[in-house]
Amino acid sequence: MKTSTRLRPVSAAVVLATAGGFLAASPASAATPCKTNHFTRTFYPNTTFSGTPKKTDCDNVMQQDWGTGAPASGLPTNNFGVRYSLVRDFGNGGPFTFTTAARDGVRVYLDGVRKINIWKNVSTTQKKTVNVTIPSGKHTLRIDYVNWTGAANVSFAYAPRTSAAVDKTKPRTPVGITATYNTTTTKSTVRWSSNVDMDLAGYRVYRRLKGTAAYTKIAQTTGTSYVDTPHATGQVFYYEARAYDKAGNESTGTADLPVVTADKTAPARVVPTVTMGTDQTRESYLLTWKAVPDAARYRVLRLILHSGVPRVWTEVARTTGTTHTDYVPALGANIAYRVEAYDTAGNTAPASADDEVYPSAFWHPRLNDLTISYQGNNTALLQWTQPLDTFAIRWSNYRLHRTLSTDRPSGEATDSPEHCFSLSYRQEAGRLSFRCTATVTPGVTNNFTVEPYHDATMRALPSALTSVTVPAAPAPATGFQGLLDGNLVNLSWNPAAPGAVDHYEIHDGFWYPATTPGTKDRFYSLNRFNVPGDASSLRWPLLASPDKWYVIVAVAADGTKKTLEQSPRISSLMPATG
Repeated sequence: MKTSTRLRPVSAAVVLATAGGFLAASPASAATPCKTNHFTRTFYPNTTFSGTPKKTDCDNVMQQDWGTGAPASGLPTNNFGVRYSLVRDFGNGGPFTFTTAARDGVRVYLDGVRKINIWKNVSTTQKKTVNVTIPSGKHTLRIDYVNWTGAANVSFAYAPRTSAAVDKTKPRTPVGITATYNTTTTKSTVRWSSNVDMDLAGYRVYRRLKGTAAYTKIAQTTGTSYVDTPHATGQVFYYEARAYDKAGNESTGTADLPVVTADKTAPARVVPTVTMGTDQTRESYLLTWKAVPDAARYRVLRLILHSGVPRVWTEVARTTGTTHTDYVPALGANIAYRVEAYDTAGNTAPASADDEVYPSAFWHPRLNDLTISYQGNNTALLQWTQPLDTFAIRWSNYRLHRTLSTDRPSGEATDSPEHCFSLSYRQEAGRLSFRCTATVTPGVTNNFTVEPYHDATMRALPSALTSVTVPAAPAPATGFQGLLDGNLVNLSWNPAAPGAVDHYEIHDGFWYPATTPGTKDRFYSLNRFNVPGDASSLRWPLLASPDKWYVIVAVAADGTKKTLEQSPRISSLMPATG
């Protein structure tokens, strides 16, 4: 009886590849289950692979020569069968070759589909090689070998085809990638898991700086890690790994993995500008500056200068923005400011004397004695006093801010300035007393503040809100109409109740309706006649074009009245008939 012997180890071309490396041939093992990518081998005492196997073991290389002996204990020397099977992950698959040699029969299956069929009793070894395309993922290989009579031997190998002309399949993208950064060594370490593709040649590591689109290849290795030294500090870098095969195909990149390098660089210096603040409640200065690259926050410092007192800078704000409003600690104080930029790592370039800025504008005390009284004729008299300026500067303008209680329930003044149409003042006891006549709206509370204004460098805040309630205007005339009678216009209306109207103003002119958003209707008056309040008609000489408009305005005894635009108007006069 002949003993079972093995052929010499197979060449590297037919050795099974495992993830990240290659196996050398090893003896069959009786332990089950078998190692990854090793064949499970079962021995049958028949050629139909039926019944209970006589033996099951493992083999990583399928290459056996039993001669004329039995392949295992309990098996006959003729008419036996051996079945090899394994399930393995082929990565992204691609073109492979299957090579087999046997005496007697051998059949090779991929996922149950027969790829090689040599099935007859022969006296010499038969060989066959086929090309197979294996899809990506896990697949089952099964090889059935039978010996009918005589000597027995069988071999099978599978290997990827690595010619660039044949292999167009990219390897699988590496998995398990990590990227870490050591702040002490300032090095990045990128790691990934071994790839399962059998035609793997190695890996390439790529890096890009945040904010850029292109990756740069920084390493090519057969290992599963790489240590990189980024040169820029305080930056975010992204790493990815790609596998490449022996045909030169490269996988897609792994997910971008960021590392943040240690930041040792301070942001640039900040030189702010300072102007008078816009807060309508307190005196303030507004600092503004341009955003500094890499700055995460800003620190605002203030110095109040006192003769003979050491210079002490005080932090007044920290902000992520590029503006800060600083409220004046004392009117007339001599103030300087600095702004310092900090990055996320805490780096800063301390401000120096070259970075200091000084206000070029100065606040003066606000008015605090504004009074308002209604004067009739839709006008109010505003009175206040203003201290004489230290430098004998006269305020060149006073801005009135007005709103109606019906417009803003809270009564705050509008930001759109108005002006006095009659302003006078006199000097007495070191102060200036002012009188200002302003237009008011009848029937509602009119709210005013007064803002002294010299120029952009000399201002005072608006006064406290002061209000005056204006009586309602008389009700408009009703039934207003006009008939054209030659060179005269006969105007008529319904008479008002006795005492309700002091007199009527009759205007002729032209009507200009608003044509764009934000504008108002306007009536341009050419001529005006006054008639008693108990009158109900007026014969009006046709002084100009007959297509003019006519307006009737009801006026109270104190002159309170609605505007021309709020009063009844007519046009397109009809000829009189008689």
